[in-house]
Amino acid sequence: MRSLISYIVTAFLFGPAAWAQTDSIPVRPSETVIKGRVQETANGQLTPLIGANIYWAGTTLGTSTDASGRFFIATTPRTNRLVVSYVGYRPDTLTITNPSAEVSVTLRTETTLQEVVVQASTTQIDRMSPIQTELLTTRTLAKAACCNLSESFETNASVSVSYSDAVTGAKQIQMLGLSGNYVQTNIENIPTIRGLASTFGLNYVPGTWISTIDIGKGVGSVVNGYEGMAGQINVELQKPDARERVYANAYVNSFGRVEGNLNLSKPLNDRWSVGVLSHASTLRNQIDQNSDGFMDLPLYTQYNGIMRAKYSSERFMTQFGVKALYEDRLGGQASQSVMPGAPRYTFTNVTRRYEWFSKTAKLYPEQPYKGLGFILNAVHHDQNSRFGFTPYDGRQQSLYGNLIYQSIIGNTNHSFKAGISYLLDDYRERYRDTLMTRTESVPGVFGEYTYKYLEKFTMVAGARADFHNLFGTQLTPRLHLKYDLNENVSLRASMGRGFRVPNALAENYGYLVSSRTVFFTGKLRPEISWNYGISLTNEFNLFGEKASLILDYYRTDFQNQLVVDLEHPGELNFYNLSGKSFSNSFQAELNYEPVKRLEFKLAYRLFDVRQSMGAPFGESVLLPRMMVSRDRVLFNAGYALPYDKWKVDVTVQWNGPRRIPTMQRDNSHDYTTHQNTHDYSYRNMIWENTPGFYNVNAQVSRAFRDWEVYLGGENLTGFRQLNPIVAPQNPFGREFDAAGRAWGPITGRMIYAGFRYKLKY
Repeated sequence: MRSLISYIVTAFLFGPAAWAQTDSIPVRPSETVIKGRVQETANGQLTPLIGANIYWAGTTLGTSTDASGRFFIATTPRTNRLVVSYVGYRPDTLTITNPSAEVSVTLRTETTLQEVVVQASTTQIDRMSPIQTELLTTRTLAKAACCNLSESFETNASVSVSYSDAVTGAKQIQMLGLSGNYVQTNIENIPTIRGLASTFGLNYVPGTWISTIDIGKGVGSVVNGYEGMAGQINVELQKPDARERVYANAYVNSFGRVEGNLNLSKPLNDRWSVGVLSHASTLRNQIDQNSDGFMDLPLYTQYNGIMRAKYSSERFMTQFGVKALYEDRLGGQASQSVMPGAPRYTFTNVTRRYEWFSKTAKLYPEQPYKGLGFILNAVHHDQNSRFGFTPYDGRQQSLYGNLIYQSIIGNTNHSFKAGISYLLDDYRERYRDTLMTRTESVPGVFGEYTYKYLEKFTMVAGARADFHNLFGTQLTPRLHLKYDLNENVSLRASMGRGFRVPNALAENYGYLVSSRTVFFTGKLRPEISWNYGISLTNEFNLFGEKASLILDYYRTDFQNQLVVDLEHPGELNFYNLSGKSFSNSFQAELNYEPVKRLEFKLAYRLFDVRQSMGAPFGESVLLPRMMVSRDRVLFNAGYALPYDKWKVDVTVQWNGPRRIPTMQRDNSHDYTTHQNTHDYSYRNMIWENTPGFYNVNAQVSRAFRDWEVYLGGENLTGFRQLNPIVAPQNPFGREFDAAGRAWGPITGRMIYAGFRYKLKY
């Protein structure tokens, strides 16, 4: 768990999801709290050490550093000698003579050679949080081109990313065998990739803007809301007071994609700083590698930017800014593939998105465990699309507020967070001639209690009540437990409820690239689920070198779910669940450093995901979920020379077979009136499994003083699905479908190159 003050600085300034650390030392108002930071020297820079141990010599009174390397510990009359230690590093002992002064400690590795810096592993598990949370740092993200958020998980086993169809270029993530709709994705702990942004939102966060990514499995904190059902992803962006005054990046690939990024930060004085994050990218080259007449990738242009300011003093912090995005996309038939005078099937989408945000924190230096924070965010999202002759337009206006108070009960073994939140979503969607409007107004209250016993056991119990104007009061209880069997082995468990209102068309946007007729059966209800999970983390030595083993199992049971049914050819059916729906997820991951600067990761993931289907047709047949691979294996190897002058990374993924819906058309079925003329049973339907396939990515980079250049490739085996589109020769006919059979890579081998330039203070 993260420290109390880190929660205030990070969660209230940068979002509320950071966890409060509850030290094992009782803190009374009369006691003095020492604050400090533990760091290491990596690549000539000081980087935080997460989970370093801090304790008073000769006692059992101690704490650990949080995700930013900070710690807070109360003084004791028994000694003034403070010990700082971390596995693989030389311990340091400090004599504290001025408790009010902030402590800064830089640890050195035990085997440090002259002019050689040994870095920690790029895979980091938050050792303090009771939620199984993996931290992706900038060094991890640099293992690949990482042009945007959707491309940031290539070396991660917990999150997988794939295209949703063969035309739009929209990407979707999966976690615990479920789509990204069930993962709460926040930008600096503001709910962001949701609603209409769930279609292309992953493409709206450039990789060079990202500082860290937290990936949490299972239900999250009630402080963040009620929507996270299978996990939570929080993305921290580069800050206005970052040490990098200028960060420039350019990228180009063999398909013709070009992009540039420029981050600027400027301290105005010792309290104020301002920053700009900017991005521009485009693809104007029509690619049709399988000669089916359709572009394999849509043409697009995107402009994206953030301007913000930050104020920081001893007792008050605030950050505010604006975001703006414009993107246009053009996909469908290549211009040269259409006969003169014949209609051309095109997909178009223009998105305009604007945001305003502010984050404010009231700090209490004399009581660092106490804080008050307020987050406010407003969004206007507008998009206009066309699929052939079929229009789809959407507008979303949202307002989000979260007020959080944090303190302790008696001592820091008992802490709590409480607050109120408000979410307003106003949706207006038009598909064909159907207008769909919905306004959700959801005030809520929440509370969360944290108990910590010594450094062994942590319990976080939380609940929230949200008063939905359309669906009544929703209660969300959640519980997280963490027990340290010893200093290297941690056991975690969690359970909790999730609730969300689906956006059927926006979240299944790719399926609209077809001749399917859309049917809504009954009034769609909110999705409700319970998630249960257990995980084990073990850090150990293997043949004398450090290694870690992570095992986890999660189950998600749905009480209600939006069923997206493609099993009837020519139809896209939306209806409420009638029967069972569940997901079982098991993952084993081994990280190993056999020799210095050489890192290996090997992970295996197993899914069992099933859903009852056929309710509108009088059936309830439990079927494996389509487009979900039962098995996935990931192997990553990375090697770096001293000071990261040269780095080489290779990632190999094997994706197992997955079920795809039948394309067998029943000519006796009336696809206009949605009526069966004879028995058309799900039990008798014919479906098939796709073949498994490998995907190989690699990158080599060379660092100079302020520059870094990189060269890499994706899908180096060149594997691609040859016929992802059904009936491409007749896109206006009733057989056309560009999504129901798209299961693998559509483009072959891709080579890219780029540079990064950083000018630090």
